Amino acid sequence: MRFTIIITLSLMMFCLDGLFAQDEPIVLENPSFEDMPRHSRQPRGWYDCGFPGESAPDTQPGFFDVTQLPQDGDSYLGLVVRDNETWEMVAQRLSRPLEAGKCYEFSVYLSRSELYLSPGKDDLASPGAPQNMKNHTTPVKLRIWGGSGYCNKAELLAESSLIINTRWLEYNFKFEPKNTHTYILFEAFYKTPTLFPYNGNILMDNASPIYPVDCDVENPTLADNTPPKKEEEKPVVEAPPPPPPTPNPEPVVSEKPPKILQDLDRKNLKTGQTIRLEKLYFAMDESTFTPDSYEVLDELYEFLKDNQDVRVEIGGHTNTIPDTDYCDRLSTARAKAVVDYLISKGIDSSRLEYKGYGKRQPIIRNDKYNLEARKKNQRVEIRILSMDG
Repeated sequence: MRFTIIITLSLMMFCLDGLFAQDEPIVLENPSFEDMPRHSRQPRGWYDCGFPGESAPDTQPGFFDVTQLPQDGDSYLGLVVRDNETWEMVAQRLSRPLEAGKCYEFSVYLSRSELYLSPGKDDLASPGAPQNMKNHTTPVKLRIWGGSGYCNKAELLAESSLIINTRWLEYNFKFEPKNTHTYILFEAFYKTPTLFPYNGNILMDNASPIYPVDCDVENPTLADNTPPKKEEEKPVVEAPPPPPPTPNPEPVVSEKPPKILQDLDRKNLKTGQTIRLEKLYFAMDESTFTPDSYEVLDELYEFLKDNQDVRVEIGGHTNTIPDTDYCDRLSTARAKAVVDYLISKGIDSSRLEYKGYGKRQPIIRNDKYNLEARKKNQRVEIRILSMDG
């Protein structure tokens, strides 16, 4: 009997321990980003998830003219985004998972340095050569991801507004993960949507533990028991006689705006011809259209609606900087987005094909350090597959 009681009490204590552990905060390793300040080296406890060939994040202050004093301790983390479509990220394994269906609160101090003068990658590789310093000061935002491994961005947990402040401010976030995650990743990212990448920075310090909290419950709607007010009697005012009718003005015929796709003219088209979709823009690193894009999309739709015998291929292209797999995925997703839009407007899917060419067909081959060249290479084209008329 005594043995049974001991076993029962032990099981109860084990269950209580597990219950209390679920409510304990998840403490990050080195949450204040403490380490010896140095450039191109992230603080201890954090893993660099940046792009191959690019420098790692910086442990600040003291480098690239960054002089901001720490909010806590002796150092902090500096992350940048670059105009060559690369940006910096750090990650670490969590001491306990973020569980699906639960809610959490997290805070971190963020700021922006008024100066962040950093040389390009080619300058760093050539000691002693004149350096082309770039000021990374355009405001960026912080994105927080959950995942199942270092650098795995499985679910976007939260993102900040653009960090425009140049003094430390505490930013608060709420996580409501749909999946369970064992890693967390902090990413500096551009304003979205944006047409072209730019140079910017974000400073991070004094991250809080991740606290489990109750998920919000909507408040019940309260009944309104206020009696209605009596309407005051208004004096009767005789209406003035109606004015004499005026003749209808001549309708103003507005001129049609000029076509965007000047080459998309049935009289001049031939099978195999390729036409670039001008003024088609996507959010950075995504296949989502910006609002300015629908004018050219609708122009393409009108052409296909009026020419039922025309079949086309939508081809996506990227610049030459990211790796081949990434370029293939992004260009395919963007081409498919155009096809999906046309189908949603009523164009038969049998008349449409899409293909992602990635970086295999650049207009300008050496675009790494040439923004204008990258703009030309990043494009979506239509190719006339057949015309039966």
